[in-house]
Order: sequence, then structure tokens, then C-alpha cells
Amino acid sequence: MAVAGDVTEAEVLQELLTAAGVESHLEPAVEHDPQALDDPPLKVLVPETSVELARDAIEALSESEEENEVEPAP
Repeated sequence: MAVAGDVTEAEVLQELLTAAGVESHLEPAVEHDPQALDDPPLKVLVPETSVELARDAIEALSESEEENEVEPAP
């Protein structure tokens, strides 16, 4: 469905999907060393039957964020 750059981003996406009524789960996007201290990318997965609804929810969030961005003063 989507790849989040880190755990925080993945959790935000998962909360958004939950609010939209879409069940989701997270799994590592790459093989990760459990001893490493960095924050690995994660896949946010949804059931195949919910993909369209999940895309719509993520697109709505993206559009909302773009509208709320403040442009720097010249």
C-alpha cells in the first residue's frame, strides 16, 4: 500500500487509515538488523479489498497538508 520512511510516519498513516475504517498492519520494508539503532522504513499494508479506500484517505491527508503549508515571506 505505502512505504513510510520511519516508525513515526508509519504510525501516522496507520492512525489515518484506522480513522477511515481501514484495517492495516506494519511490516519492515527492508531487511533490518535488530541490533541497529536507526529507524527503518516500514510497509503499511491493507487488505486488497480496502486499497482504494486507503488511497483516497492518504490522498485526502496529502491535500490537507498542502493546503495548510505556510509559504515563507519574501
